[in-house]
Amino acid sequence: MQKSPLLQSITQIMRVRRYSKRTEEAYIQWIRRYVLFNNTTHPSLLTEQHAEEFLTHLAVNEQVAASTQNQALNAILFLYKDVLRTPLKQLSDVTRANRTTRIPVVFTQSEVKLVLAQLKGTSSLVAQLLYGSGLRLLEALRLRIKDIDFETHTLIIREGKGNKDRRTVLSDSLIPRLKIHLEKVKALHTDDLADGFGEVHLPNQLVKKIPGAAKSWEWQYLFPSVRRSTDPRTKRMMRHHIEESHVQREIKKAIKASGITKGGSSHTFRHSFATHLLENGYDIRTVQDLLGHADVRTTMIYTHVLNKGGLAVVSPLD
Repeated sequence: MQKSPLLQSITQIMRVRRYSKRTEEAYIQWIRRYVLFNNTTHPSLLTEQHAEEFLTHLAVNEQVAASTQNQALNAILFLYKDVLRTPLKQLSDVTRANRTTRIPVVFTQSEVKLVLAQLKGTSSLVAQLLYGSGLRLLEALRLRIKDIDFETHTLIIREGKGNKDRRTVLSDSLIPRLKIHLEKVKALHTDDLADGFGEVHLPNQLVKKIPGAAKSWEWQYLFPSVRRSTDPRTKRMMRHHIEESHVQREIKKAIKASGITKGGSSHTFRHSFATHLLENGYDIRTVQDLLGHADVRTTMIYTHVLNKGGLAVVSPLD
């Protein structure tokens, strides 16, 4: 379906400014809802009052979480500042959604072993990376071959939350299995090249900056999809990484099969990584860096520990 000129402008500006696909989809969704809330009136004809009424509606009538309301706010601010070039003045009359502090679900080390024992194949390897390195699921699935450093036992997370890069620990015990996995991925990529394919989506403008990089081995995903698909932006046939939903389903099934009653999800492995490091005496600033938290207060939710200084990090998976 043909996008409206406004949505085309929004999409173009976000891509020029290298917004992630997820942010692009979220902002467009919120801007659509904002326009529909105001009876499809063009945003250029709306004022700060209309934006305040929409955001208040989200908090009062739809009872969205504070983070959800904040995402909607950021989308609207982006619309006026970067697309319409008429920045909104201070939105001071917005009823804010309540912020709630949730204690995260954390597995004990024995529970981690129970869940991991129920997993097989690629989902098992992904789950061990989530726990062994403290990754978010999408961070694990977006890993490229070049992001793994076996010599220094390090993973490099590119364009993580907040579009930031960071380094984290690579579990010693995973290295042999990862090397075997890479042999299979290499064979798959070789077959793709032989069939006239082998391209992978590249970030930013690397397609132009590094000709041929899209087919190079180091840029391939660590966890490629079993099927090739058409890239929605370039319309070229590529091999993307495996779907989040597939791994999430497998982990949910594994948790249920393990008999653990506290629930949990793929993200529980990340919570467990942080908690177990703190329990083992690593200082909170180290854990903050490994998780990529901008504010140490986010890390503090796991536990409060004495700062014991710089220690060499050993993955909790080990």
